[in-house]
Amino acid sequence: MQDSFKWLGFAMIAAIFLVYMVMASQFESLLDPFIIIFTVPLALIGAVWGLFLTGTTLSVTALIGIILLVGIVVNNGIVLVDYVNQLREKHGYNLWVAILIGGKRRMRPILMTALTTILAMMPLTLKLGSGAELWAPMARAVIGGLTFSTIFTLILIPIIYLYFEQISLKRAIKKHNVEMKPIGRPDDFDFSNIK
Repeated sequence: MQDSFKWLGFAMIAAIFLVYMVMASQFESLLDPFIIIFTVPLALIGAVWGLFLTGTTLSVTALIGIILLVGIVVNNGIVLVDYVNQLREKHGYNLWVAILIGGKRRMRPILMTALTTILAMMPLTLKLGSGAELWAPMARAVIGGLTFSTIFTLILIPIIYLYFEQISLKRAIKKHNVEMKPIGRPDDFDFSNIK
């Protein structure tokens, strides 16, 4: 059992590394995938809480569920960060407005994706059908991790994105004497216009 846990721990680290590298090649950036990877610790916290609240022990199948979470939860961060980047690059929104609009417009797709995955795991969690009791720990870990991660992705990822973009902007200003771009809320910005 210890040997299985060791190899699954290695598989989880390898999965995080590979997911990061794929995102880095797609975004052509090291910063955006780093921001998105913050969804993984949120999923781990949620998975542990999900197992704890249901009284499920940490087993090999639960660890498989946690490894699955590495690939599942980054999708929410990718959807959000990619859309904020599009708003900034293609439409010229400033950082703060792009984060607000991106968060509001991508909330529904993020919630729908998470909800469909959670509902798909429910029969396994409820141990419906033969052999489902074997996969119940995996489903509980996925449901707990995905629920926690989805809720906090919508809050934490925009904050982390704003923080790192402010740091990179300050560095660019010091290094290259770049003109300061407005980061905060524009005076004429109206929240009611966000759709």
